[in-house]
Amino acid sequence: MQRKLVLATRNRGKVREFEELLAPLRLEVYSLLDFPGLSLPPETGRTFEENALFKARLVSSWLGLSALGDDSGLEVEALGGAPGLYSSRFAGEGADDARNNEKLLRLLEPYPEELRRARFCCVLALCTAQGDTYTGRGFLEGFITREPRGREGFGYDPLFLLPEWGKTLAELGPEVKNNISHRARAVRDLWPVLVKVFEG
Repeated sequence: MQRKLVLATRNRGKVREFEELLAPLRLEVYSLLDFPGLSLPPETGRTFEENALFKARLVSSWLGLSALGDDSGLEVEALGGAPGLYSSRFAGEGADDARNNEKLLRLLEPYPEELRRARFCCVLALCTAQGDTYTGRGFLEGFITREPRGREGFGYDPLFLLPEWGKTLAELGPEVKNNISHRARAVRDLWPVLVKVFEG
């Protein structure tokens, strides 16, 4: 039985998270960082699910291996669900985390705390070496702070406050984050399929 899985991403933060989340399966986990000649084309899907499936199918077809595609983003209520699908490029193509965070804080500056509600969304798509596809979903509710807090995590983690913890995701550290994050919840949603595919 094949024990190899390719993560359809070059995001080092995501790779670290997935390696920890998938560790109990004892798989050989790779990512696009291991295949410098491969690069994903721009995302054109209209939903997180379309983008995740596109990545998984494309990478699986390239390599003949099972692939896991992830599309995730931040939806802010006061901004009508933005940045949403455009979370990674909210401040423009090639924007880094700092610029995306700065734009978000600038847009939300007029809003009081109670109107800064947000949620992280994650859709995972698994495409097996045989071409079968499966999806899983995870969500995490919170609020956007007025300034970055914490040094752990990546993306919008320093701005995403979890009221029940009184901390941002970037203040909680990987041990807690990998239990409660939207990505962790999506992995749990997909877990029965992962076990079936790789441990059958």
